[in-house]
Amino acid sequence: MKYKLLKTKKIKVQGKYLYQIKAVDSFGDISVGDCGGFIESEKNLSSIGNAWVFGNAKVFGKAKVFGNAKVFGNAKVFGKAKVFGNAKVFGNAKVFDNAKVFGNAWVNDKAKVSGDAKVFGNAWVNDKAKVFGNAEVFGNAWVSGKAKVFDNAEVSGDAEVSGNAEVSGNAKVSDKAKVFDNAKVFGNAWVSDNAKVSGDAKVFGNAWVFGNAEVSGYAEVSGDAEVFGNAWVSDHAEVSGDAEVFGDAWVSGNAEVSGDTIVYE
Repeated sequence: MKYKLLKTKKIKVQGKYLYQIKAVDSFGDISVGDCGGFIESEKNLSSIGNAWVFGNAKVFGKAKVFGNAKVFGNAKVFGKAKVFGNAKVFGNAKVFDNAKVFGNAWVNDKAKVSGDAKVFGNAWVNDKAKVFGNAEVFGNAWVSGKAKVFDNAEVSGDAEVSGNAEVSGNAKVSDKAKVFDNAKVFGNAWVSDNAKVSGDAKVFGNAWVFGNAEVSGYAEVSGDAEVFGNAWVSDHAEVSGDAEVFGDAWVSGNAEVSGDTIVYE
């Protein structure tokens, strides 16, 4: 073992006794005698690799921290969650249920990752963001603010989901796309490239927003509609069916574009 449990240094969390850890060997950035955070048992922290629990962090239940992962600050990892690779969980973040955080991913501040969700690659989940269900956040993606990513949704590439935005269902946000404010992307919708969805806008169904397109205000893009190029859909406009809006076209006000209509400029 690279550490031991200090039976005299215990705390009670959620009805379980956790014990402070103390290094009995030097490894990574840890020296013999360094005291760490709190775990329930040796099953929570691997003795292989450079994984460590620091400060006031807590790992308990059937949760496991291994590889070169680090859990610190006031973070909690519990349930059957796993944190591994070079991942970091810190601040007041919580990773629980069957969630996995790995690769070079960071989860911090008051963020929560739960359910069967996965955060990996170089992804970052912070502030009060929540990732849950079967959702995946990966690549260099960033989920922040009070944003929620859930169900089977995916956020990848260099995409950003922030504010009070929600990405759910089987929706995907990828590349350098941004979804923010109170926007919602759900169903089988896809927002990609440099596209932006903001305000109280909704993109759903099988809709695709890509290129440099923007959907804002209270606009809705649904069905099998596509908005791309430098197009902009704003205000209370609706684009639905098999409609296409592209080029430098602008659909705004209370306009409705539906069916097989094509709008371009």
